[in-house]
Amino acid sequence: MKIESKDTDIESLLVGSYFHIPRFQRPYSWDDENLNDFWDDVVVNQSDDYFIGSMVVYKKDKQQFGVVDGQQRLTTITILLCVIRDYFLKVGSQDLAEGVHQLIERKDRSNKNEYVLKTETSFPYFQEHIQKFNDELELIIDIQLEEQNLKNAHTRFNKLVGSVVSAIDQDASIKPENKNDLKVERLVSLRDAILNLNLIFITLDNEDDAYLIFETLNTRGKDLALTDLVKNHFSKHLKSKGDVDHTKLKWSSMLETIHNSSSDISSDNFIYHFWASRYEAVPLKKLFPKIKKDITKSKAREYLDALVADSKIYRSIHEDNFEWTKNEYEVSSSLYALQLFKLSQPTPATMSLVRSYKNNIIKYKKLRDALSVIEKFHFVFTAITSSRSSGGISAMYSSFAIKLFNCTDPQAASDLISEFVVKLRDKRPSIDEFKVAFKEVIYTNTNSKQKNLVRYILKKFSLYYSYKYPVDFDELTIEHLCPQDKIGQDDWLESSVGCLGNLIFLDQKMNGELDTKSFSGKKRILKEKGYSFSEFIANSTDWTTEHVFEHADKMAEVAYNEIWKI
Repeated sequence: MKIESKDTDIESLLVGSYFHIPRFQRPYSWDDENLNDFWDDVVVNQSDDYFIGSMVVYKKDKQQFGVVDGQQRLTTITILLCVIRDYFLKVGSQDLAEGVHQLIERKDRSNKNEYVLKTETSFPYFQEHIQKFNDELELIIDIQLEEQNLKNAHTRFNKLVGSVVSAIDQDASIKPENKNDLKVERLVSLRDAILNLNLIFITLDNEDDAYLIFETLNTRGKDLALTDLVKNHFSKHLKSKGDVDHTKLKWSSMLETIHNSSSDISSDNFIYHFWASRYEAVPLKKLFPKIKKDITKSKAREYLDALVADSKIYRSIHEDNFEWTKNEYEVSSSLYALQLFKLSQPTPATMSLVRSYKNNIIKYKKLRDALSVIEKFHFVFTAITSSRSSGGISAMYSSFAIKLFNCTDPQAASDLISEFVVKLRDKRPSIDEFKVAFKEVIYTNTNSKQKNLVRYILKKFSLYYSYKYPVDFDELTIEHLCPQDKIGQDDWLESSVGCLGNLIFLDQKMNGELDTKSFSGKKRILKEKGYSFSEFIANSTDWTTEHVFEHADKMAEVAYNEIWKI
């Protein structure tokens, strides 16, 4: 590998070369904090020899370079130069504007206009909306995540450069006839500060070396993303052979599926769970070397297609209304519960189950029952008792997921799921442990972190007993039979007032109507209005803390032995 390096500045780079950001690079991602830091370092605290680090490129042609490292800074500098160019126009300095534009777009050796910095990932937004000079827009372009970041940087620099110009207008000590010249002078100073930035320019001989250097540089950096390295690896093996870059399109499709989810999921975690559900459970930090070894050139396209397909499955198990029909409500309901419990351990298994269902290896009933068992197990194991696994649960899920992935026979898949259900049943905490923890689930206005869990539990009890309400579940609120203002009176504490044994579902209107009523008065009105409540409440003539905990105890027995029984 041949590597050349030299000290240079931004102006020398932009005058003598053309730069291309290749498809294995990350999209532009600088936020306001990055932009403000850059502005403060380069403009506010400018010096004649400010150093911005190194830039690594590989040769494409005599004056053409692909950017390996430094694309975020180079893109940011180009955006700022575009803003300065446009402000030169606003103050009437056409020549200065055209001079800056020569560093953004100029004629090549064939006398054709070419942008100095070209990028594939944000084409054509970057070219049409930022680099283009003094022309009307011809394209309406959809704004995706990268385009939004570019737009934000352009808007931010417009405000910052605008503040430099407007400060002159607001300075009463400057004569009106001198203000425009001073604006030009300030803009020239700003331009020069950017162009005088120093860096080390490192050149590689070819693109193959660039893939290796990109991987090495990023592996040593604190902002490493598994997604970037995997994308680089696919780009190395699946190079475009024509005008349509199918690898780029497939990768973008996968990222779009993940990033557009209303659930908080990431592409790194998706790739981790993808691997754990098919091949092997490998710690996230050690996963890329495994991927690099296993995904050879001959297998790369197959793996990429699998990632694209599984991205929809991954999103569907985290977003209960994505690609699930009304007839599949029971499945989406169990998946929603697993998200409510804030779980990641079962993800390889749930991915593998849904994949087998989508591939017609298992029937809907088998999928529904398996997800229901996982939901019931983690309600007891995680949501209530907060049991801690030594790692055996995660290993069990991944092992099951991989076996199911490799299972193509429906009967064998069904048997495998049945064995898995037995394993989960055997790992359930005892009923005594469950009952103690169940009575510790509370909800009050001052302690509301378990509110969604309480709603989930009350809804399950309502469905189990076929309770009747005059409104839909979504319109019901949580009512405290002994009101919250009793906390601190007699022997009522937050632990008893907020306990599940003291909570029922009501609609907002009825909640207000019962606000000041006694326990017997509340029961009478609820019965008259056709509301349902438990037999224990119906048979109680008084309501004390002892009643609350006894009621919670009976609820816990029904929960463990019936509603969430495996």
